[in-house]
Amino acid sequence: MPVERIKELAKKSRILRVLTRKYRIHTRQPRWDELLRKDRKLWEDSLRRVENTERVLLPTTIGAYVTGTTLESLLAVALTLRGVKTEVLLCDGVLPACFDCWIGWFRDQKRFARYGPHRDLCPDCFSPSYRMFRSLGIGVHRYSEFLTEEDLDSADRISSSIPVEDVEHFTIDGIRAGEHALAGTLRFYARGDLGREPCREEILRRYLKASILTARVMERLLERRDYLCAVFHHGIYVPQGIIGEVCRKEGVRVVNWNPGYRKNTFIFSHHDTYHHTMLTEPVENWRYIGWNRTLDKKLADYLKSRWQGSQDWIWFHERPEFDLKSIAYRTGIDLSKPMIGALTSVMWDAKLHYPSNAFSSMLEWMIATIEYFKKRPELQLVIRIHPAEIRGTLPSRQRMNQEIARLYPRLPENIRVIPPESRASTYAIARACDTVIIYNTKTGIELSAMGVPVIVAGEAWIRNKGFAMDVTDPKQYYELLDTLPLRKRMPEDKTLLAKKYAYHFFFRRMIPLEFMTPTGSNPPFRIGLESIRELLPGVSRGLDVVCGGILYGEEFIYPAELLEEEKITPQM
Repeated sequence: MPVERIKELAKKSRILRVLTRKYRIHTRQPRWDELLRKDRKLWEDSLRRVENTERVLLPTTIGAYVTGTTLESLLAVALTLRGVKTEVLLCDGVLPACFDCWIGWFRDQKRFARYGPHRDLCPDCFSPSYRMFRSLGIGVHRYSEFLTEEDLDSADRISSSIPVEDVEHFTIDGIRAGEHALAGTLRFYARGDLGREPCREEILRRYLKASILTARVMERLLERRDYLCAVFHHGIYVPQGIIGEVCRKEGVRVVNWNPGYRKNTFIFSHHDTYHHTMLTEPVENWRYIGWNRTLDKKLADYLKSRWQGSQDWIWFHERPEFDLKSIAYRTGIDLSKPMIGALTSVMWDAKLHYPSNAFSSMLEWMIATIEYFKKRPELQLVIRIHPAEIRGTLPSRQRMNQEIARLYPRLPENIRVIPPESRASTYAIARACDTVIIYNTKTGIELSAMGVPVIVAGEAWIRNKGFAMDVTDPKQYYELLDTLPLRKRMPEDKTLLAKKYAYHFFFRRMIPLEFMTPTGSNPPFRIGLESIRELLPGVSRGLDVVCGGILYGEEFIYPAELLEEEKITPQM
């Protein structure tokens, strides 16, 4: 049977989806047993040396998240080789909802509301990852070790009794369980709000119960063990957000990570998810980079490559169209008017509270923007809906263009919406704009480095960096819009700042681990080692940076600009 036909059937059949997932988990977990066989003595000696040393916790939790188990098992090996004992925490089917659950798997909401993941996901989540981590000879803790029947009953009672409108603000022992439960539920639905989903209340309560149980597990674990640091993926949603909250409360240092955008790279952050920390990172970390033609060319070449994603393992543009006149002809854009761009993001992604937002949500921002430009017919507003709404890992079920069409069945001629499925290049459109307005898209980093003026209305990472136009309330936003069109690019000094930050973000904060080879599928990488000796100190510069941050609290900054100097400096 053709592969495409199998995929089509799998989408329609729950049983086939479960079998496909089971096959992926079992076949794509790292095969450490084979690697360790080559260096058995080195590994056994390393395990003996760390028996009574400081510990690092890897609370992976979700064994079926192979992206997480792949990198975190590699960190377990690398840290052990550096003389530190590592331990893992896995959920063994206790949680009633988690990060691995989403509506694409549970199209029957009533089934998930009644049974949760226990029938379809849990059976093949814990065991493969448990066996893989145990093959390393390191300690693996289970959620169930730290919970009693009384804990389960208490979590059930609390989560079922709170008025649904109060869930978002619910805290337990100072832990913001409700905020993370709501973020997890929105991710489950792939929506920016819960709308009229038929089982929204039951599923929200499932995530709240999971948050409460995770908090209990972490509190008990940290009562019994001392850890130098806890290292885990994402840092938001359920359970990762709760794990971070408890660790911070108990004084355990937190390190979060995510795959970077460039191939073979990862972003690590201290204390919290990078969604938060990139907003507050000291400008001194990048402001004084010694800029030169080599760095300028490297950045320019990379930013150009992002138009088609040739150097990335995460991209959303398929066969983009760059001809602006052709795009304008097909979309009705009037190129005779000054063009203002408005770039959206995925509505549900990282739906957390950010106090610096001018608007409470991206939809509120969009409505305010449309209402304003309805009164400015001399300007052409072009709203580009993010392609990730349909091409992302979890395709959005609440799309901005649909919300706009619902609220505005007929838009004025000077406002054009380019839907997510359009092949029109976001970059070609944005570069032609007088000014671009963003809420939280990372594209603002790239556009600023090209000299395009950018207004930040949400929690974008270029906020507070000294080169974008940041707004913190609607009044300030409208006052800034009143100055449009600017009819000029950013000043040279601000453009240089933007270039330095873009270089810092893409080449210094994205740390290369050269042995993580792209797969072009899920997970996006696999471990391409020949020997665990490649993980010893001094072999991989990127891994040394990562381990230095985990063990000693050093900045997760890769010295890319210094390596460029080494390339062009003759060796004596």
